[in-house]
Formats: sequence, structure tokens, C-alpha cells
Amino acid sequence: MAGTGLLIKKRMVFLLLVFSLSIIFLLGRFVWLQLVKGNEYRQLAFEQQRREREISPKRGIIYDRNGKELAYSASVERVTINPREFRESCDDVEKAAEELAAILELDRESVLKKINSNLGWQSIKRKIDKDVGNQVRQWAQERELAGVYVDEDSKRFYPYGNLACHVIGFTGTDNEGLEGIEAVMDKYLKGYPGKILSGMDASNRQLPFEQELRIDAQDGLNVVLTIDEAIQHFATRALEKAIADNKVLNGGAAIVMDPRNAEILAMVSKPDYDLNNPWAAPDIPGIDESTWKGTTEEEVDILRRSVWRNKVVADTYEPGSAFKAITAAIALEEGVVTPETPTNDAPVKIGKHTINCWRVGRLHGSMTFKEGVYNSCNPVFVKVAMDIGIEKFYKYVKAFGFYDKTGIELGEGRSIFHKEPREIDLAVASFGQRFQVTPIQMITAYAAIANGGKLLKPRLVKEITDSSGNVVQKFEPEVIRNVISRETSDTLKEILEGVVSKGTGKNAYIEGYRVAGKTATSETTEKGRYIASFAAFAPADNPVVCVLVILDNPTGPYGYYGGVIAGPVVREILEQTLDYLGVERRYTKEEEEKMRQQVFVPELEGLTLAEAKKLLEKNNLRYKIEGEGYTDETKVVQQTPTAGAGVLGKSVVILYTYDPGEQVKVRMPDLLHKTVEEAAEALNRVGLNIRIIGSGEAVRQQYLPGTEVRKGEIVEVEFRHLDSSVLEKSVEIPGIQ
Repeated sequence: MAGTGLLIKKRMVFLLLVFSLSIIFLLGRFVWLQLVKGNEYRQLAFEQQRREREISPKRGIIYDRNGKELAYSASVERVTINPREFRESCDDVEKAAEELAAILELDRESVLKKINSNLGWQSIKRKIDKDVGNQVRQWAQERELAGVYVDEDSKRFYPYGNLACHVIGFTGTDNEGLEGIEAVMDKYLKGYPGKILSGMDASNRQLPFEQELRIDAQDGLNVVLTIDEAIQHFATRALEKAIADNKVLNGGAAIVMDPRNAEILAMVSKPDYDLNNPWAAPDIPGIDESTWKGTTEEEVDILRRSVWRNKVVADTYEPGSAFKAITAAIALEEGVVTPETPTNDAPVKIGKHTINCWRVGRLHGSMTFKEGVYNSCNPVFVKVAMDIGIEKFYKYVKAFGFYDKTGIELGEGRSIFHKEPREIDLAVASFGQRFQVTPIQMITAYAAIANGGKLLKPRLVKEITDSSGNVVQKFEPEVIRNVISRETSDTLKEILEGVVSKGTGKNAYIEGYRVAGKTATSETTEKGRYIASFAAFAPADNPVVCVLVILDNPTGPYGYYGGVIAGPVVREILEQTLDYLGVERRYTKEEEEKMRQQVFVPELEGLTLAEAKKLLEKNNLRYKIEGEGYTDETKVVQQTPTAGAGVLGKSVVILYTYDPGEQVKVRMPDLLHKTVEEAAEALNRVGLNIRIIGSGEAVRQQYLPGTEVRKGEIVEVEFRHLDSSVLEKSVEIPGIQ
């Protein structure tokens, strides 16, 4: 018995030990699950019992420098479903899919596939208008369907369509920035999404008595650009007109910069696209709009290489004679020349190559250096470049920023230079050939010439603000380095002003504004394809605006020279911009005399003929009376031009002594190639008046010759200097790679 009792005791001790160890293990497991892994399992349980629907945040607004909205997000809606709940509440799934697809303008099969899914949530369509969302709500209510949710969403809108499209960029369906500032500043603009949390059972059905939990979205910050919407319009219209007039095949670019701080006031690249429909078929040969979807890899690649491509920052081009301003800056800074240094246009021989002046057969002969710049004489620049030397010349080229990206917010292309330049490379580089730079590099270098010698980092973003308008981050002007002295800058500005007033750039001349600049025409590697350009700034003595215009492959009636076809574009942009900015005009004595020739037509209707004639004579205007049996006491019933119209002195005003109704018509004369004086006289002879655009000889008239025009009307006539632009034509030198 004693042995049995001992065995029982051993068994009891063993069982007690097992029980105690089990209790310890369970307690340890309990502590592990509750304290160590508790949060993790609670989160897993929550996720298993909850389903979330996303609330899209509103992207921040993109403003121009004056607070005009260039891109904004508006409240729209999205439709999602819980497939299991939907199917359980629907007696005919296929018919419901067809009806929902019709409301949302979707494919029936794609909607049906989502309804038959076993996932917890399915997004049916995003970014629908609120009235469509209300239709879905009403449809679900009438059909007594469960699991249909219409929640808030946001959609991006661009009120100006294609204006500044390459700067602003666009977003994808998920509100993520894809191009332009939308992509670059996405981290500021996008905000943070919110959520709607719903309790779910094991079958993915929403718990009937549990309230949804809402976490609001956090909207994005706003981006204020340096772009001025008005100036962007000026540049866009001028470039579009130039492309159409000159039949430019490969588009063009225009940039307007404030040289004092390198803020970009306008940036235009053509061809372009509508920001509200960026995936649309581009208007280029070989594209079939009827089959275009804009979603395939090949189509997206076409868009990236054509309409989405920003020529201002991504493309490179041979700058041609516009680069002569850089060569002149180096020569003046190094003391190689002064404006009055004697020089000539005698041919320069470099090895087996001979570089001639454009004016072969009738050379300019001896001249000063500044006159060489006015005449855009290639040998003059080759000679000074040789005096500067290869090492020093390219050191300055690097200092002007041509070897580096400018650092502007948008993605940039890289310039192309010889790795080890030879003497012939130096010679042709002196007048802008056989290397390539980006337009943004070129205008940044010109800004350095204009502002006293400081190379600045160009900027498109001015500041970041919150929804209350508070500035979160401000971007200040950034000086990269001093390139030339203020003395050199001032000297070169005077020389470049002479290019516009006396030399190749006369088509950019503006009365009352001192314009400095340089024309260029360069031939590309594609035979017969030229790039015409013009870089300028104004007022020359205190520049506030710098402009660069580039036209790629012009084939129109005015040729392909920068002075002829790019000069008038620069003039139009500069004049409109300077007027808009309130820059005061300062007229020379010659300009004031010319202005005195312009008068405004007085109000004559209701006066007697005697009174009208006296007033017209006082204002240096002539008259012609239309009517019968009139006397000096006969009243003027109607006049043409109307009161307030600006005309040249000695223009003819038609005085009607009766109601002319349709009025008297005259035939438009042919004014082509006439001077301003000749054109004005030809119009006056038939009873018409003139509105002058530009100077030089007439290249365009408002009405075709022979067109019937109302007598006394003011006719717009455009004038250009057609013979001066050949000065900067590229000289092709075979054998240079």
C-alpha cells in the first residue's frame, strides 16, 4: 500500500506540474497576445471588420503672379459599390449593370465584371458631375439597391485652355501631377486623402447599425507662379500670328523674362495642347483622329515628342548671330576692343577655311567695332575671338551658363559643345555656329548682359501659400555669379541699342522705347531648314523686360531671316508688355516730330460745314464733302472716320450732309513695297486713311487690292525692313563637325 500511495503522490505532483506549466504558458501567451501583440491584432481585427472609401483632397490652386487662377480643382463625385451587397439587393444584375453603365456612359461589360467581383469595394467611375451623381442616387433608391455609394471627389480644371500649358502641365486620373508645374510641385499641391470607414461582417456586408467614420481630406497648398497671364497672352498671340504668317513648319518659342530677378513672365512653346484634354490627338501629319485613343504607349510617346514637349527648356538650337552679343561682351570685358576700335570685314582664313562677310562683292570696308556689331559682320567677330583665345573664350562661355543647366523648375535639355575645341571651332563659335544651347540658357545670358553682369537662376515659382493666403515658402532671386562688369554691361547695351535703331534689328524698333537686341538666322543640320530668332531687352538703359523669339523652319513669303520675321514679333511683345507694365515712353526729338504728325479726329456731327472745316484745318486734317445742294450752314449728318480715331496729319475726313446708309465705297489700292509716305498718299488719293504698324516698306495691308472699302475708313498697313536681315545669315563652312 505504501508503494501505491507513493505512486499516486508522484502522479499528483506530475499533474500539478503539468497544470502549473500550462497555466504559466497560458498566462504568458495571454500577456504576449494582449500586451506585446495586442495593438497588431487589434489593427488586423479592425481592418477585417472595416472597409474604407477614399475622399480625394482638392489640389492646391496654381495662380499667376497677380492672383489669377490658372489651375484649380472643383468638387465632383465618384461612384463605388460593395459587390456582395449590390448583388444580394438586385433581382436582375445584368439589367442593373446595363442601366448603371448608361447613366455613367461606360461599357456594360466592364461594369458587370466589377459587380460580379468578390472584392469589398469596386470603383465604378470617378470625377463625375454632381447632376450625374444625383442620377445614380435616384436610380439606386428607385431600384432599392444596397451597396451603391456616391462620394465626393475633385476634378482639375484649366480655365485658359492651352495658355501656358507647358508651364502649368496637367494631372492624371488619380490627381497626381504628370507634366509641368503640376508634376514638379506635386508634393505641395496634392494634399492628403481622407477616408470613410464602414463596419463589415465576414461576408463583406456593411454592418446595419454601425455608423460610418469620416476622416476629412487635407487640401493641397497653392503655387504662385512668376507668369503674368496678360503677358502670356501677348506672347502667345504674337507667336501664333508669326507662325501662321510665315508658314512655320516646326513651331516656335517665346520667352519673356524680367532681367532684374530672372522671373519668367511668359513662356510659350508651339505646338501646344489643351490642358483640359491633354490626351487628344495632336494636329500633326499621319495622325488619324478617328482611331486615336491617347492611351497606348506609342501614342503617349508621340504626345511627349510633339505637343507636350517644351521647346523653351527641352530643345537645343544653334543660336547664330544672337551669340555675337556674348562674344562682344567677352571682348569688351577683356579689353580686347572698345566700341571705337578700328576693324574691317576682310575675309579671315582659318586653315583651309575662309570666312567672309555676308556682303560678298560689296564689303563694308573699314568700320569701328560697334559698327561691326550693327552690321553683324562675321569676320569682325572671328578676329576678336582669335585675340581672346580659345581657353579664355570658353571660360566666359561657361561663366555665362551655357555649359550647365539653368536650374529652372522644369526638366531641361543639355547644350552641345565640342569637348576639345580647335581654332576653327572658336572662329565659328564667335558668331554662334556649330554648337547648340537651349532657349532658356540664351535668354538667361541676355538677362545677365541687361542687368549689369549678374547671371541669375531663372524662376517660374514665386511662392507657396495656404488656403488663407499665408505665405508658406517664398523663393527669392538667386545670383549664380558675376559674369561681366557693370561698365561692360552698360557699353554693350548701348551697342545693342544701335543694332535696333541703326543696324539689322530695325523691325524691333518701338517709338518711345529704347530697344536693344540682336537678330539671328541659323541653318540646321537638315538642309534648307532654318531657325530665325531675335533676342532683345528694353528699355536699353534700364531693362525691365527681356524677350527671345524663335521660329523653327519658316517657309512663308517673308523668307527665313530673323530680322524680318522674328523682329516684328519681338516688337509686338515688347510694346504690349511695356505699355501694360506702365513703363513711360521717352521720345526722341525725331519721334516727337513724327508724333506731331498724328492727330485725333474731332467730333463733327451736328456742326455746320463751316464749323467742321475750320476745326479740321485747325487739326491739320483735310476734308471731302458728300452730298448735294449744301451750303456752309448745312449740318454734318455723319463723318468717317468717327470722332477720336487717330490718323496722320493731312488725312481726309469724309463729311456727309445726308444719312449715307451703306455709305460710299472705294477700291483698295495696292500698297506692296511702298514706303509709309507713299502708302499714306495712295490711300488719301482714294479717300482712305492709314494706321501704320512698323517701319520700312509695306508688306501687308488690311484689305486686298481691289476690295471695296468704305470711304474714309482707317486701313491698317504693316511695314518691315526687308533688306537688312540678310546681315546675320549663317555662313556654311563645309567639313566642320
